[in-house]
Amino acid sequence: MTIGLAHAELIAVLTAVTGNDPRVMTVRSGDALPSGPFELGHRTLQSGLREWVQELTAHPVGYLEQLYTFADRDRNNEILGGRTISISYLGLVREQAAPGAGRPGWHGWYEYFPWEDHRHGRPAVLEDIVSRLNIWVAGDPARLDQRRRRADFAFGLNDTAWNEDLVLQRYELLYEAGLVLEAGCAQKSNSGRPMFADHRRILATGMARLRAKIKYRPVVFELMPESFTLLQLQRTVEALAGLTLHKQNFRRLVEQQELVEETGATESETGGRPAKLFRFRRAVLEERELAGTKLPLSRN
Repeated sequence: MTIGLAHAELIAVLTAVTGNDPRVMTVRSGDALPSGPFELGHRTLQSGLREWVQELTAHPVGYLEQLYTFADRDRNNEILGGRTISISYLGLVREQAAPGAGRPGWHGWYEYFPWEDHRHGRPAVLEDIVSRLNIWVAGDPARLDQRRRRADFAFGLNDTAWNEDLVLQRYELLYEAGLVLEAGCAQKSNSGRPMFADHRRILATGMARLRAKIKYRPVVFELMPESFTLLQLQRTVEALAGLTLHKQNFRRLVEQQELVEETGATESETGGRPAKLFRFRRAVLEERELAGTKLPLSRN
């Protein structure tokens, strides 16, 4: 769809969690997110997106919500051949093979954002990133204090707590500092895998939205199998948040809020006795959709 000298495209951030690894559906051998133009013949934006995803990836889309509309005048317009309005959506799916026409495939979130996974402590990759960021901070004495505060806030430096929800702010700061390939810098091993145009920025937006949303809406169950153990549920939330959660607090809150119900079956988990299998109480989603349901992110 052309709007003046611009054109609109629909972009999907399709997320799954497989083997405790948050994953995103990509095309172009991992370099881009599924996207396509919005056509006037599409009844709605969502229907247009579903059609393009189906064509490019042969992957059905269930849960879908709009993320954000990107229309920056000064970002990647030369790459895209003119100003582009990117209308992005977040979709939650179960991973499956996608034999579509766009060379689709699944890739881990943390290939693109290696500094975001804190499940095993502060990642070593952050040391190099912070060192280069400090050089950028010191590079403008007139704005030294402002840059220092922004870096501390985004990356949890100098006694500032790490906030897992600030995925986009961290990427945007690295972009502004010229520390990612998309900003025109030379490729550095610790800056994560780049993506076409602004697609990594859009992926960061989807990650941030989902990390925030799992705290007040039970959308994580869109990513779970029909039956699961409480440990599997916890590991899925941890994978998305990039954090390790307090086991007993997590289970207590899930049980107190009556989010799940036992199936009567058990499953043997590695190194332990058989664990009870649960399923999500669909009634909870209907009853609490307006009020919201929070899943705990109490750190160990």
